[in-house]
Amino acid sequence: MAEKIRIKDIAERAGVSVGTVDRVLHDRPNVSKPAREKVEKALKEMNYQPNMYASALAYNKAYTFYVLIPKHESETYWEEIEEGARKCEETRRDFHIDVVVRYYERFQDETFRQQANEILADNASGVVIVPSQLEVTREFTDQLHEKDIPFILLDSYMPDLKPLSFYGQDSFSSGYFAAKMLMLIANKEKEILLMRLTKNGRVSSKQQDNREVGFRHYMHDHFPEIEILDLDLPSDGSKAEYNKDLEDFFAEHPHLHHCITLTSKAHIVGDFLLKTNRRDCQIMGYDMVEKNARDLREGSISFLIAQHAYMQGYSCIDTLFRAIVLKKKVTPVNYMPIELLSKENVDFYRRTQL
Repeated sequence: MAEKIRIKDIAERAGVSVGTVDRVLHDRPNVSKPAREKVEKALKEMNYQPNMYASALAYNKAYTFYVLIPKHESETYWEEIEEGARKCEETRRDFHIDVVVRYYERFQDETFRQQANEILADNASGVVIVPSQLEVTREFTDQLHEKDIPFILLDSYMPDLKPLSFYGQDSFSSGYFAAKMLMLIANKEKEILLMRLTKNGRVSSKQQDNREVGFRHYMHDHFPEIEILDLDLPSDGSKAEYNKDLEDFFAEHPHLHHCITLTSKAHIVGDFLLKTNRRDCQIMGYDMVEKNARDLREGSISFLIAQHAYMQGYSCIDTLFRAIVLKKKVTPVNYMPIELLSKENVDFYRRTQL
């Protein structure tokens, strides 16, 4: 084991006081340029490796990390994001980290602005953001840059905003992969259903837009003869409304056997298929939330693409911790694995892999 290097040893090597070494190590002011150069030379010659964990603990500073995500129901993708973030907060509790979750309404830009302004007023140490529309999100991130507050983008990647880091899937590749997997079982069909959740003609995120581009790209190149039937359901609709719309749609298309949605709400169609005993039809979707897992086991959902939401929530907070508290370099783009779940392997999926 290498011998521990003491501040006293560095001071003797550099020919300066212990206090000067301490100020250099913690990047504090009131150190002359010659003295700083002597200390830095001694550190290099002695191959000094600081214990960042010990230094951060000794500093005893408190940090508040905000997570700005869409308002959501229970048993959703976003709930697992929260759980992962809370787990990291618990893991790093010795470093005085506090995680605060704030919510905005999808399709309501003013709620995003309101929460953003409150976060700015609270002098956040770092922020995790699920973006709204690009320009609305830019208003917030420009102010974060001005205040030198690091932020991470989650779910939708917008490189023009220059985040510290990003966590999420490669949306285009994910949509392309979804189409490829669906066509393993639907390649003989004449038509398939693409179910979207929208409000005023808009899907909820850039991520879903990009998934659809990837999905349609694959279909155009490999199965141009299959008709894609679009069904837009209201994002804030009730179960009764969904069932009525689906009943009308399937009455008009009685020979439909395969559906897909690029959201975490495959269970909307899955529940309808179980309720109406449509055993000859299945839907494919995203995210291993419990409602989807139940329908996957029952057979109304054919496949789910997992995103490791819990891991994403944990990793976002841990990345802020490493960058801000430990002052370490972090990976700027972190694409999550694209994993396919079926009835046969869903019970072996471990959301807590880190």
